[in-house]
Amino acid sequence: ALLAEGVTTVEVKSGYGLDAVSELKQLRVARRLARDAGVDVRTTLLAAHALPPEFAGRAEDYIDLVCAQMIPEAVAAGLADAVDAYCETIGFTPAQAQRVFDAARAHGLPVKLHADQLSDMGGGAQAAAAYALSADHLGYTSEAGVAAMAAAGTVAVLLPGAYYFLRDTTPPPVAALRAAGVRMAVATDCNPGTSPMTSLLLAMNMACTLWRLTPQEALAGVTRHAARALGRGHDIGTLEVG
Repeated sequence: ALLAEGVTTVEVKSGYGLDAVSELKQLRVARRLARDAGVDVRTTLLAAHALPPEFAGRAEDYIDLVCAQMIPEAVAAGLADAVDAYCETIGFTPAQAQRVFDAARAHGLPVKLHADQLSDMGGGAQAAAAYALSADHLGYTSEAGVAAMAAAGTVAVLLPGAYYFLRDTTPPPVAALRAAGVRMAVATDCNPGTSPMTSLLLAMNMACTLWRLTPQEALAGVTRHAARALGRGHDIGTLEVG
């Protein structure tokens, strides 16, 4: 569906296995999709997505596993281009997300963060402090978080599909992001739990109709700013001489 709309580069995240075998399997499938479908796939390890039932009440132990086993194994197998974490009241604390960041950086991988989706936990500012490639969702990001992201060059990834599907009522601070000069990417957030959307064109439409992005901003959001959110702004996302 994405290819039919002209998409040339796709980010695929793990995060739906929550054990080492399943997380790496998802990343291997993503790598194979790149070969079989003829599309550029960037893979992101999102093992710190939720706490698996067998670790109930032991979030620190699970983060130990992510940092000590999953990240090193993904790097050794060449399966991850970045590492993400879900920092939220129903996810992981800022301190736990920071541990994931530190482990990723120790293995040479850039980071990104599911930030401030349901509450203001300072995720935008935390992502900026780590010079994260991107921070996603941002429904509750404060003015301080916006300013920090602008200073760090962290891309704001807007995900209108999840907002719509969850019947959310708190939009991301688009006007503040625009005023601060934060680059705004737009994505489908295609996933089975909160955004079963396979159309990037629909994501652009919803970003404009729900959040008042201009068509020009939406186009930049799925091209040059999206490329920067993947750390690929130097070679994709724009039409340039040569």
